[in-house]
Amino acid sequence: MMRSIELVVFDMAGTTVQDQHEVEICFLQAAQQTGLAVTPERVLALQGYAKRYVFDLLWHEQLGETADVQAKVDKSYQTFCHILENHYRQNPVLPTEGCLEIFAFLREQNIKIALTTGFYRKVADIILGKLGWLQTLNEQYVGDGTGIIDASITPDVVPQGRPEPYMIQYAMQLFGIDDAQRVINVGDTPADLISGLRAGVKYSLGVTNGTHTENQLNLYQNDGLIPNIAALKNYI
Repeated sequence: MMRSIELVVFDMAGTTVQDQHEVEICFLQAAQQTGLAVTPERVLALQGYAKRYVFDLLWHEQLGETADVQAKVDKSYQTFCHILENHYRQNPVLPTEGCLEIFAFLREQNIKIALTTGFYRKVADIILGKLGWLQTLNEQYVGDGTGIIDASITPDVVPQGRPEPYMIQYAMQLFGIDDAQRVINVGDTPADLISGLRAGVKYSLGVTNGTHTENQLNLYQNDGLIPNIAALKNYI
């Protein structure tokens, strides 16, 4: 009998990397500093999306299609990048509860591990570097099979980030997997769940110890909600 699962795609912040709402805090600071009016609830709802897309969306909501809207998007995004990079450089970066346990389990089962994110490459590299997950990845951010993870994927290598399915599909291409039913997607935001469903994976699962609660994630279609990613074992 053939093994059913060949690849698990995980989100980073809030799913595999501890997130005490730092990304939202950095985003709100950048918004405040650049004149963008937005509530914490609105920012939370847009977690998981590529951050530049979020600034573009919010500035268009505030101003409409005005002549200077792109300049404002650029300014807010650049400010956010500066705040976020400094945060991750200056603060500890830790894996979430159950993360290393499930990675070791998947490695034993010869199941590939890919990380996707709404972050741009520079921030992803700061985080991966601090965790020690970067050194076995090549220039294309694909591993040699000896490290903690097998691939790191950021929105810049695909047409669009989440909630579109392209990062998951990119991970499948890296490992020569053409059947999405051999893939599980795991994340802690609505955008993660939606991207998994759009990719047609076997399970698009939500973890409830990240940025969103069980009640918040249950508003969205999903194939299961788990207390932490170690509970993924039940789906393999």
